[in-house]
Amino acid sequence: MANQDELFKKIASHCKEYGFIFQSSEIYDGLSATYDYGPYGVNLKNNIKQYWWKSMVQMHENIVGLDTAIFMHPTTWKASGHVDAFNDPLVDNKDSKKRYRADVLIENYMDKIEAKINKEITKAKKRFGDAFDETQFRATNPRVLANAEKHATIAKRLATAMTDGNMEDLKAQIEEYGIACPESGSKNWTEVRQFNLMFSTQLGAVAGEAGKLYLRPETAQGIFVNFLNVQRTTRQKLPFGIAQIGKAFRNEIVARQFIFRMREFEQMEMQFFIKPGTQMEWYNYWKETRMKWHQAIGHKAEDLRFHDHDNLAHYADAAVDIQYNFPFGFKELEGIHSRTDFDLASHEKYSGKKLQFFDPETKDSYVPYVLETSIGCDRMFLAAMSHAYTEEIVPDAKGKDSTRIVLKLHPALAPIKCAVLPLLKNKPELTSKAREVFNKLKYSFDCQYDEKDAIGRRYRRQDAIGTPYCITIDFDTLEDDTVTIRERDTLKQERISIDKIASIVLERTDMGQLFA
Repeated sequence: MANQDELFKKIASHCKEYGFIFQSSEIYDGLSATYDYGPYGVNLKNNIKQYWWKSMVQMHENIVGLDTAIFMHPTTWKASGHVDAFNDPLVDNKDSKKRYRADVLIENYMDKIEAKINKEITKAKKRFGDAFDETQFRATNPRVLANAEKHATIAKRLATAMTDGNMEDLKAQIEEYGIACPESGSKNWTEVRQFNLMFSTQLGAVAGEAGKLYLRPETAQGIFVNFLNVQRTTRQKLPFGIAQIGKAFRNEIVARQFIFRMREFEQMEMQFFIKPGTQMEWYNYWKETRMKWHQAIGHKAEDLRFHDHDNLAHYADAAVDIQYNFPFGFKELEGIHSRTDFDLASHEKYSGKKLQFFDPETKDSYVPYVLETSIGCDRMFLAAMSHAYTEEIVPDAKGKDSTRIVLKLHPALAPIKCAVLPLLKNKPELTSKAREVFNKLKYSFDCQYDEKDAIGRRYRRQDAIGTPYCITIDFDTLEDDTVTIRERDTLKQERISIDKIASIVLERTDMGQLFA
């Protein structure tokens, strides 16, 4: 765990040092849980969004895009249930004065139980080697069985308390499990109470309930209220989907773990409208499709898992998270939810407008069911960085072993695809030729020119931002118009002609290969 904590600190530090992420308003000592994306961060984030958008809209003829306003009519949030029920259970520690989500404290306690199980399994693997059967060990080892039963019992009790809104039982669980404040170790807790997560603001100059608006806590409602507009203008038939990328805002009680949980964040959501009765078929389809999307960019299968929801929302009949193994453990990366007809039916009720689909084949009108996929762009960014950040021993320019930090991002996601480097800065003929090459390549992809410091140091700098290819202009280039292309992960170098650089880099960084 200590090593993982150290890794997470290194990733956060790397993000700042190399221009991926900065603390918002840093010169004023920052603003809690808000971050700005730097020059390389914004490129990587845009590439992640492009990968998602293309996979949804470009690759599916029955999914279309939308971009709705952040401000919506306040009744929207009454209909969606956010005004009355968008709450988290809040608890304060009286001694440390720190504030926590009660359910997260209990979940962290459950993580410790799971860690005990994993520790037993790791020890057994070392003891039995290739003969180890993990399935049998989980089913027969007394300590594993006892901890697994304890974990399941707590999970069920927590789910029931959250579903029922039972604040008293959440407090009782914290006390029964002896959960202490992570900051101070104190077990002196306040009562647990509900805390609404929506930010509110005012429309117009006069304050009051009549002009009260909310910053949207999710992008999905903009899709639901536009269901008929989109269906009619695009002449879609069921099943069809509407995809959207946009900012959302939540007044999180505890926003920690860098960009994993923020108050201002970006969502990539797709609502898939289907005929009632077909939801399980589409639920399973989107579960597998979305898992393949994550694996396509190189995320290891063992770092991804499905986690079924223990407590379903009252309107859902199935829900699962795709969890990623961040340095701080498996946490939610994406959710797939079968929302039945709750959303459209509720907006139909509150607006007085019909939100139904007319099936020209059966001549029936009905409120469609919805299958949702929802992923946080910022969490996906953190998952990509966690996967890519690598420290490894490689030979330096003198043939000696040295440590390099490299971001092994999939080339299609890399913020800079190619760097052009003259071998020497003080040779005008080299820098002039390098500039000429750079000015040709910049039309094809994100490219960077760098002439400062020794060539080895420049290679390391490009490794640290994840650039998959470096082009070196040397004296042979002046003679035969060839350059050295260096591959980031293998360190392999080869000579190619200048007129082939663009086609080679484009082919190897093409996002289309991810969809194949």
